[in-house]
Amino acid sequence: MPGSVADPLFLVGFLIVVVFLLALDLGVLHRKAHVVRFREALLWSIVWVVLSISFGTYVYFKFGPTKGLEFFAGYLIEYALSVDNIFVFILLFSYFAVPPRLHHRVLFWGIIGALIMRATFILAGAALMEMFHWIIYVFGGFLVFTGYKILRQGETEVHPERNPVVRLFQRFVPLVSDYSSERFFVKQGARRFATPLALVLVTVETTDVVFAVDSIPAIFAVSRDPFIVYTSNVCAILGLRSMYFLLATIVDRFPYLNVGLGLVLIFVGVKMLTGDVYKIPIGISLAVVALILGTSVAVSLIRPPTHRTKPSIPQPPLVTSGRKDS
Repeated sequence: MPGSVADPLFLVGFLIVVVFLLALDLGVLHRKAHVVRFREALLWSIVWVVLSISFGTYVYFKFGPTKGLEFFAGYLIEYALSVDNIFVFILLFSYFAVPPRLHHRVLFWGIIGALIMRATFILAGAALMEMFHWIIYVFGGFLVFTGYKILRQGETEVHPERNPVVRLFQRFVPLVSDYSSERFFVKQGARRFATPLALVLVTVETTDVVFAVDSIPAIFAVSRDPFIVYTSNVCAILGLRSMYFLLATIVDRFPYLNVGLGLVLIFVGVKMLTGDVYKIPIGISLAVVALILGTSVAVSLIRPPTHRTKPSIPQPPLVTSGRKDS
């Protein structure tokens, strides 16, 4: 990676370990679709966090304290922003009435796609900042604007029926109407049909693109090293599935977390905008992000709002193939 502290061989080794862990997850530990219970989710959340902290500690001692702190700051920012992803996943699974036993399968393949898309986004962003220094101000301004929108809107909204990719998929790909199969495509007679699970996966992937537009510039605010940016993204994303099952039933207990996320985005946006005048030390940035998020969680638990309103979930259109076999 150009402009990176790590050589390509080190990155390849990192990716080999990631692929091995994912293959172990799907091929051995979750070979059979089942409902992931709280205890299992808690165990896996601890495993992924410990692995990420261990890798960050290795980066700290191999590449120096600055790179290590950059990794942890990027990891914390991405992990916090993942909470918004989780809330959207909850709404999407409710919208499409996905059976709980199939949630893990969708999230697994969704994360595979996310890892590929994030790599593309990060390389493109690094190249743009290398060629056009002014793009930093565009990223910074966008983050401040996004943070302001989160503070004003508060709740996350999801409208899959407005997603143009989803609409195109429903129009041109023949679909069966039930979740009788764990697969994304099934064969009926001489023809192959997509299952509703494939439509859900498409929705999850396109939704992740929207989140990547927010999160990747945010991490570039704490590190310009593509290796640090990508590995911190990967470590946070790998823990996203287990965190989903861990928080899915209790995420509404943290009503002020969105306020914290909005303030974090504004902070890193301002950090980007003022970087040429004064560069905030990475240690201070990490402490500020941790303080903001910790305060929002603590306030949510100590002084929850009297009235909480859950966003309404729009009703999905009837999923049918639109075509009948004779």
